[in-house]
Amino acid sequence: MTRAPCEGGSDDQDDFVNLPVHDLAASTAFYVALGGEVNPQFSDEQAKSVMFSDAIGVMIMTHERYRQFTKRPIGDARRESYALLALSVDTRDAVDATVTRATAAGGRADPNPAQDHGFMVNRTVEDPDGNIWEIIWMDAAALAQTPKSS
Repeated sequence: MTRAPCEGGSDDQDDFVNLPVHDLAASTAFYVALGGEVNPQFSDEQAKSVMFSDAIGVMIMTHERYRQFTKRPIGDARRESYALLALSVDTRDAVDATVTRATAAGGRADPNPAQDHGFMVNRTVEDPDGNIWEIIWMDAAALAQTPKSS
């Protein structure tokens, strides 16, 4: 599948999820364990850019920095659900390994039930601030053979 760039954008643009965090060091450790790599070019003492691919990253920011971008109150991800964020991995076993690493780095495994549909496996892990990440493996070839429901 090809992705259409946003108006005025290009195919090689970066996409970021921006999240407020209570403890930048703890959150950085969690996101690195989840599989990201800190990009020092866009990181400082109030924010860390954590890249999951050449084009997809998470910008974690202290509440003070995050407030520079919005006048709305910062929500509590432990009380309300406002997004389910997803990362795909290459193998079925990588789903469990990723959740295990993220849990060891301060996350909470399986706040939502695990799902196994044969062609797709999905587990969740909660970051230190309560944001839920789905870790997904999908067998695209098996999915292509699955009859579509009407």
